[in-house]
Parts: sequence; C-alpha cells; structure tokens
Amino acid sequence: MKLKSYQQASLDTLKAYLEEARVIGPQEAYKKITEKPEIAARLRGYSAKYKPIKTLPDTPYVCLRLPTGGGKTILAAHSIGIAKDAWVEKDLPLVLWLVPTNTIRTQTAEALKNPRHPYRKALDEAFGGRVRIFDIGDFTQIKPHDLRSNLCVVVGTVQTLRVSNTDGRKVYAHNEEMEPHFSTVSPQTPELERTEKGNIKFSFANLMRLHQPLVIMDEAHKAGSQLSQEVYERINPTALIEFTATPKGFNNLLHSVTAQELRDEEMIKMPVVLDEAETWQGAVNSAILKRAELQEHAERDRDAYIRPIVLFQAQKKGEEVTVEVLKQHLIDNENIDPTKIAVATGAQRELDGINLFRPDCPIEYVITIEALKEGWDCSFAYVFCSVANIRSSTDAEQLLGRVLRMPYAQKRREKALNKSYAKLVSKHFSEAAHSLRDKLVDMGFEESEAEDNIEAEQLGLDDGLFGRQPQPVPTMKAAIQASEEEARKMNTAVPLKVQVTFDESGKSHVEVKGFLKPEETDTLISYTPESLKPQLQQRINEHHAKHQHEIPPSQKGETFTLPRLMASMQGELVLGDTDILMEQHEWLLADHPARLDASEFSIVDTTNTFEIDLDGNRVIIGSGDVAGQLSMNVEVDDWTPNSLVQWLDRKIRTPWLSQTELLAWLSDVVTYLTRDREISLSQLMRCKFILARKLSEKIHALRLAERKKVYQASLFGPSAHIEVSFDQGFTFFDDMYAGVPKYRGTYRFKKHFMGPDAVPIFDSKKVNGEEEQCAFMIDSHPKVKYWTRNVSRHPNSFSLPTSTDKFYPDFVALLDDDRLLAVEYKGKDRTPEENRDSREKNLIGQQWAKASNGQALFVMTTIEKGNPRDIHVAIDEVLHRAH
Repeated sequence: MKLKSYQQASLDTLKAYLEEARVIGPQEAYKKITEKPEIAARLRGYSAKYKPIKTLPDTPYVCLRLPTGGGKTILAAHSIGIAKDAWVEKDLPLVLWLVPTNTIRTQTAEALKNPRHPYRKALDEAFGGRVRIFDIGDFTQIKPHDLRSNLCVVVGTVQTLRVSNTDGRKVYAHNEEMEPHFSTVSPQTPELERTEKGNIKFSFANLMRLHQPLVIMDEAHKAGSQLSQEVYERINPTALIEFTATPKGFNNLLHSVTAQELRDEEMIKMPVVLDEAETWQGAVNSAILKRAELQEHAERDRDAYIRPIVLFQAQKKGEEVTVEVLKQHLIDNENIDPTKIAVATGAQRELDGINLFRPDCPIEYVITIEALKEGWDCSFAYVFCSVANIRSSTDAEQLLGRVLRMPYAQKRREKALNKSYAKLVSKHFSEAAHSLRDKLVDMGFEESEAEDNIEAEQLGLDDGLFGRQPQPVPTMKAAIQASEEEARKMNTAVPLKVQVTFDESGKSHVEVKGFLKPEETDTLISYTPESLKPQLQQRINEHHAKHQHEIPPSQKGETFTLPRLMASMQGELVLGDTDILMEQHEWLLADHPARLDASEFSIVDTTNTFEIDLDGNRVIIGSGDVAGQLSMNVEVDDWTPNSLVQWLDRKIRTPWLSQTELLAWLSDVVTYLTRDREISLSQLMRCKFILARKLSEKIHALRLAERKKVYQASLFGPSAHIEVSFDQGFTFFDDMYAGVPKYRGTYRFKKHFMGPDAVPIFDSKKVNGEEEQCAFMIDSHPKVKYWTRNVSRHPNSFSLPTSTDKFYPDFVALLDDDRLLAVEYKGKDRTPEENRDSREKNLIGQQWAKASNGQALFVMTTIEKGNPRDIHVAIDEVLHRAH
C-alpha cells in the first residue's frame, strides 16, 4: 500500500531523528530536528523540550501526532523497519506493541497476523516475510529460535505491565516454560528480577529486558503516569516510538500532521456540515432526510458502490432517549424498515459477522451508545446524529470520528459525498457549532482547523460561526410553483448554493445564495421543470446583473494560465522539471571513486566497544548492541565480502540506479575497505547499518551534484535553450483551493481572483504578517487586474524548478494589460543577497520571465525598514524594465 505524502513525511522525520540520535544522542538529536524551520512550524503550540525516561536518558523517546483517520497503525508498522535500520541496527529486532484496551489489542494482533492486511504487508516487506506475531497472553509460545530467526512482535496492553506491585502478574512471574530463553544467560547478569532464592526469574518481563525491545505505543497520551515510566524502566527498551492524535505535555512530539493534510490526501470527509434541531425527534428526522439525499448522490456516482449510513448515538439507560426508545421511534414514527436498523451495544451486537460494504447488506442505520468507539470502521457512515448533549458526552468524538473516513480514500465526483454531516440537539446554533468544534479538537484537530472545517447545513447560518464576520453574500429569492419531488430534485443540483423550500401555506420558494457559475446555472436549469425554466433563468440573470461588480472573476467562469518552463534536451523540448531533466541525463556511478576515506569512515577497536568515526562524529557501539547476531572479533562462516555486498545492495537500492551498476560499485567499495584500508570483514559486519547509511548518503550526494550540473547546463548554460508553454501551464480556476483553510484577517481584499472570502491562508512561517501586507500591496496596485495566493505544494499551483526541488512563488496575478506576474516575498533575513536558496529562486524566476518574451514577469521583494510601499516600488520597477 502506497503511503500518503504526510505519512511518508512523518516517517522521514522519524528516520532523520533516529539517525541523528545514533551519532549525537537522543536529546541533542531531538533539539536539532525540531529546530528545523519546517518541523518547528508543525510543532508550534506544542512543547518542544525533550523529556527523557529518567533512568534511560540514552533511549530515544519520541511521539508522532496524526489526527483521527490519519492511519496511525500503518505508520506504526512502517516505523519498525525505519527503527531497525536507523537505530536498533539488528536485522531481526524484538518489538513490544502496546495499545490502550483489550479490544484494540485483539484487533491489532489479528490484523498483524493476516498476510493480506496492509499492516502485515508493511512488516513482511521490511523483513523479507520473516515475521512472527504474538499476543501478550500467549508469551510462553515465544521460543529462542523465533527470536533468532524472525522479527517478533508482541501485542499487549500497557495495563498488563503497568502495576506498582508486580506480584501476581503473569508477565512478571517466574515461568518454567520460559527457561530456554535464559539457559545461556550468566547468573550474574545485572538488573534482572530475581526469585526469593536469588535466581533469575524466567519471566516475560526479564525476557524483554534481556532483548531490549523496540516499543511501539498507541494512544500515547494515555501513558504518561509515573507507573508507565516504571514499566519502561523494567523492560529497558532500545527505543520508544509513540503515536497519538492528542499529545500531552509529557509526549516528546517530533512531527505533527494537520487535518488539512488528511483532507488533501482524501483520507477524510471534510468539512463537517452541521445542522441543529431543538428536539431530538427533529434531529433524527433531519438525519433520515440527509441519508436519503446522499443516497441519490451515491446512485449518480457510479465509480464505486456507496450506501450512506446514519450513526445514531442514543442515551444511556435511565435517560430519555435510550437505544430501545430511539429504535421504536424509527420504526413507528419514521416508517423505517426494521431490517435496515442495527443495534451495536455491549449487550446487542447486531453488527457481528456483517459486512457493511456488501451491496446486498440492508443496514442503513446503526444505533449505539459508545460500543463503536473501538475498532469499528465503516467509511459508508456519513451522518452522525446524537440525541444526547455532545458537550457533556465523553464518547461523541470517538463516534464522530467514525463518519470522517472517506470511502475508498478517494474523492467522489458528487461533491456532497466528500463531506460528513452532524445532526445535533441544541436550541442555539452557535452552541452546537462550538460543541462540534470542541469534539474535533478532542480528536486531534487544531482549533483553527476545526473551525475552518465546519459548515452550516442551513443557508445563511455559516457566516460568523466563531466570531468571524465575512461580508453577507447576495441572495436571490423567488416564488415558484414546484411539487415536493421537483423541489427535492432541484435541491441536489447545486448543493449549498440552491435550496427550494415550502412555507406554512405550502407555497414553494427558491433561494440562490451567492452567484452561480455558468455551468452551475446550466445544471440547475436542467433540473428545473420545463414550465419554470424561463422564469428562473430570467431571475438568475437579473440577480447577476444587479451584483455584477461583486462577482469574483472565477465565479464568472474566468480562468488564467501561467506558462510552464520548457528546456531543450537532445533536440526535444521537455518540461523544465529537474526530475525530468535527470531522466534525460545519463550518468554512471562507476565514474565516481568507489572508496570511503578515513576522514569519512573509520573504526577504532577497544576491549568491549568500538568507535566509528563518521565525518568527525564518534559513534560508540558496545558488544551488547550486536548480542545474538555476531561476536566482537570472530569471522562468521555465512559472511563473505559478497554477502556483505548483497546485504548493502538491499539496503541502499534506489529506482534511479540499476542493480548491476550498484552491485559493482559496492563490491569495489568493500574491496577498498578490506584490502586497501585493511579493515576486517568482522568489523564491517558489526557496523554494517552505519556503513550502509554512509554509503547511501554518499550516493545521494553524488546524485545531487549531477542534478545541479544538469540543472545549470539545461537552464542557464551557454547552450541552454528554454521556452515557455501555455498549453502545459498552470491554470487557476474557481474552487481549485476549496479544501485549503481561508484567510480570516482584517483586510478586505478587493481583487482576489476567487473572492475576498476565498483567499487561502498565508504562510505561518512568514511572521509578523509581512506576507499579508505583501498581498494587500498587490491588491491595491493599480496595474493588477486580479491576483491569488499560489499555495505551496498544491497539485494545481504554479511552480518553477530548483536544483533540488520545486519553487512555488507566493502570489500570481493578471495585469490590466493581460501580462502575468509572479511575486515571491522574502523576509529581510532571506533576501537573495543574504541567502543561497533565495538567490537560486530569484535566478530561475528571472529566467522564466525572460523566456516568456515579455508575457510574464517575476519579482522577488521584501519590506525594507518596515515600509510596505517597498513592494509597490519593486513591482513598478519590474513593470518599467519590461517596457
């Protein structure tokens, strides 16, 4: 299963941390990684001070944060392979995987045992299929040969180990069945628990301490007690990797994923569309109607089968709306077929054995109280309806999380199917909105993310939900003559913009909120009864004519395109993307020396340890680090120079080097180290992981040098031929940034391409509101027709190549003479004169503008001496030079 980009980024940060920790220690590595600007920006609002396990300061102890629905468990599975190579440095480590409850323990163990499950596939891929999974209750089944020959993962709950008095707990008790594990252990081995007679206990806890397991901790925010620290001290882990959606102050947060990243990767259905009712019966009825509406959308979306499901949260026994009361209400008052209702509580488990994804499954409504909060995962759940007060419910956020999963993790063509829906009981809409926001925060969303991802079901109620006051949107209202069936059909034409309602006298009215794009108007008219089409078309035309000056260009159907840079390679024009240029560029690893000099890599042997000098950094490895794998200075029959080369090849292999080429180069490296530098094969064996890491870094450095060479030659060299292409350019259009959080500041922008309430949020890494001021100066420039934020890393955004990556200018604009303008803002400390990265971006921006023959302009600007007018001046200068 291909990982999402935010998942890979989390693992990359973990890998970088563990590799640094191997060289400079866990605490200094944490400081170094979390001070990187891109990581520091992610951790803003969380404590970045490292808190080690008191008695284990040299044990890495870090936490990765992912909101609900982000895939913590698949990341945990992949992190084992990362830790093996970067820190543990054993081919087959022992893993203790701890979870908060027995239910999750059983589910996790079953998934890891299933060879077809993505969790198990991740382990099999990293360990060549040599994997054994054990439930902690079956620890006596673990045999010494299992630990020697396989990755062994023991799944348990932290409660099993977390006791102040270990007497009576099986995991701490002496067990004769465990004796084979201790047959070769010296009786004098320190720090192992002992029996009353002073002998080593044959216990699971002692087995853990002996092998120093890698600990994976799920729901880590629940494991911060002093007892948990004592558990870690008892089992002596080699490293601790935690996962949670809601980190606490004691978690050493290393990487944080935003809800927006989950939404961008189509993992969750967002935003949550909120509707409130004054009575529980009203909320239930609204949920039923919403499910019916979504069913119509699902039937039109023929790419995949979807059957929307309502998840009801009933009240507990002794309260008004119990499971029984709610179910009877559905049958008696809402005429719901009982076969379509399933009850899932501790006493009634009507979902057991039922596959809700099967097309022949009749279930459309699920009633629960709290039993679904663990392990139940059906992405067909779209509507969450709570008849309880969710502000006081401790289970609501868990149940709400069930409706956020996106079916098939893929955006649907029917927009209504890309959202989730909450129906709550409340007398005041703002109360419901704040309750829902608080529950999303409890699930791991930032407060601003939660607020940006809550919409109102009812028209006119989504302005100022959380103290924000966007401008009122012009609304068109007209009386029409439509039946209920015709009204229902029209309501599905343009969701959230068009609504047909009936007043108390039974007369129907159509309401259009905002402005309809040409294609939306066509869709609405096509869904309108023939007799009403001329009347409705005329009213829409009048509405648009009246508010012509308020309609953003994008909602008029306008687009604008920034051309893409093209380069000539071997007589053919290709996209000026460095990755593509590298595909056209031939280079050989054999052209580079196959050696590691003493300044790069050397080994100093001592009695019980040896040191590796890695680019001036000393890495200390003790005999215990390789226990059970090889002896300190003994050649191992199975190890030969060729087998070391084969092992290095598996660790280092990349898609842009052929295996034949890599094997030949690695063979020359090993020969150089053993023959010319006289390093013994046994020494190389003992540090093979660090050797692999060093060689991988060397190869990547060589490739980076080649990238810079081809980048310079193809785009700046004397024989470079570059052009721009509008046909392959970046087109800006309405809704292209629909999922991106919006700016909610004080400025009211007048010329933004998508409208003043659709300005993508500004870069938080650019402090003091300077980027916001830059936007204001662009907006106020007399030569700018309209402009937009160019969101970094967004698939639709405009980019230019750099030698190492892509560059996304902060703003793009269309000028009144139809020329195009790209603007990059830099703080005073990152101007081209001061910063190499900025210098490279400025050069490629100017080169792009030059290749456009005056059709496009580029300016890199800053605010000098606190005067935003400097941006006006910079734009004026580039406009003047262009003439």
